[in-house]
Amino acid sequence: MTQLPRSFSLSFEVNRARTQGQAIVALESTVITHGLPAPQNLELAADMEQAVRDEGAIPATVAVLDGKIHIGLGMDEVQRVASAESPRKISLRDFATALVKDEIGGTTVAGTIFAAHQAGIQVFATGGIGGVHREKEGQAQFDISTDLQALAQIPMIVVCAGAKSILDLDATLEYLETLGVPVVGYGTDKFPEFFSAGEKRAVSVQLDSPQDVVKFARRHWEIGMKSAVLVCQPVPADAAMKASEAEEAERQADDEARKKGIRGQALTPFLLKRVNELTKGKSMRANLALLKNNATLAGKIAAQMALESHKRVI
Repeated sequence: MTQLPRSFSLSFEVNRARTQGQAIVALESTVITHGLPAPQNLELAADMEQAVRDEGAIPATVAVLDGKIHIGLGMDEVQRVASAESPRKISLRDFATALVKDEIGGTTVAGTIFAAHQAGIQVFATGGIGGVHREKEGQAQFDISTDLQALAQIPMIVVCAGAKSILDLDATLEYLETLGVPVVGYGTDKFPEFFSAGEKRAVSVQLDSPQDVVKFARRHWEIGMKSAVLVCQPVPADAAMKASEAEEAERQADDEARKKGIRGQALTPFLLKRVNELTKGKSMRANLALLKNNATLAGKIAAQMALESHKRVI
């Protein structure tokens, strides 16, 4: 194992798991700081960590506090992150700012997989990745999430429910193809649409078991590829929304954001909050369900990777 830079801090549990070759799953913290309101944010953080543990893996929630990039948080630290007055949303460009200013921050998909990769963690669970936002009148260029570039450059198995459906999904998939990121449908040949299962867009390959995912990822990296493997599974059927209902709420929220001039890092939190209001809580129910579901699958994949690595050593 390589020595981590001094700005990183591993929890005792994560450090022990890393040393012993145990399964570890990285978890983001923007869902705690920016994605969900209290008390759902704290409940969800605990539920996701428990879902990972239930599959025999160690959860490693990532956040910035006390001038360090923390990989693995105790519940008191989760509480501090959740209750911070003005937490920073931390993507790749924001780490140094938060560290030198001694700020508390929640890490995005890009920020989390960067930090996790530094610690040798290979599996990450999130809700939905960022992507290409829908074009707005008077806006000359695409608003493209740093998540996509990070996925192209960091070898990680990323378990999600597709991209957030508030985005331009066609453009997002096209950009992923351009960057050479394989889009795996877990148990499906269609790209999930976050709040709904998705039935319009094809994935690049369908895989149906953790063993298949691990085999695919290892082969992808063994031949010299450097990108992440994006594993997309649909939201659980009992919590899924009708695609038409989600799309209508998203269109209205997007129009409101345009009229208010909301963009950049503030855009996604606004859209998710407004969609939840417009759907009378249905979108949050779907969001909570898919996050826990993804943590469970990530735990299974990480456990399988650890098992195979142990067999190779023997």
